[in-house]
Amino acid sequence: MDALSTAGVPIFALRGARGGWQLDEQWRTQVPGLDESELRAFLMAQPRVIGDPRLSAAAERALNKLMAALPISLREQAASIRQRLYVDATGWHGAAEDLSMLPVVQHAVSCDRKLKIRYRKPETDGSGHTVTERTIDPLGLVAKGSSWYLVANTTHGFRTYRVSRIETVTMLDKPNQRPANFDLATHWKLSTKQFLEGRPRYQARLCMDPAVARQMKKWRPVSPVDDSEPPDTMGWVILNVRFENEEEACFVVLGFGSRVEVLKPEKLRERIAAEVSAMINHVARIGKEREQS
Repeated sequence: MDALSTAGVPIFALRGARGGWQLDEQWRTQVPGLDESELRAFLMAQPRVIGDPRLSAAAERALNKLMAALPISLREQAASIRQRLYVDATGWHGAAEDLSMLPVVQHAVSCDRKLKIRYRKPETDGSGHTVTERTIDPLGLVAKGSSWYLVANTTHGFRTYRVSRIETVTMLDKPNQRPANFDLATHWKLSTKQFLEGRPRYQARLCMDPAVARQMKKWRPVSPVDDSEPPDTMGWVILNVRFENEEEACFVVLGFGSRVEVLKPEKLRERIAAEVSAMINHVARIGKEREQS
């Protein structure tokens, strides 16, 4: 009771046979320290960005309770902000991530309990995937865009698992073994850097229409050519562009058609020329067959 009084809660004692402790009937909890800028920033991170329907619903209920405790002036402003922001967690190129396993994983992370999972890992050559079972020590969750990743410790060291690829998960009644001084943010930044540096690199030197070059710079790593490269006489831009592999480079170059020319490597130039020749022959054959039918 003394602690409540010290915290500013208006509580008082009632004497007599039917006495006890009572709160002031007019007292209501208030949210301390939220100014206008803090409220706006908080509401911009709407629960729908979580992705999983169950987690979103729980976060929505918590946010509604918070809004109910706000002063009337801030409550009206909060409602106005929420009416002016909508979060669509799905991407343009496919359905949303399957986060049905996320609540169990989240619970294990918060309780420091081991997990037994069945994990679907794609093959490096894109031919399919393999499913394996493993027991892991979950250390933390990372949200990157609309995807969630579980960082865990295993018998083979630290590993990162995409939550949407976990097929089944069971929380074990065994305590987690968390390494001393483990910092999730530091580990994620380091592992992300190592992943990017270790990815396959296929570099091609391309001569492009300026409009194509602007698009290429937005979504592919590019670098200027060295000074020994003669400038293009048509005003096109020459850049070194990095791709994952030759297949991706071929796909992109063919997609831009006559607005891109491959300068290097020679093997890619030959492959592009062969693909274009095959396309011309295919169109000619189809046209001839239609004329004869």
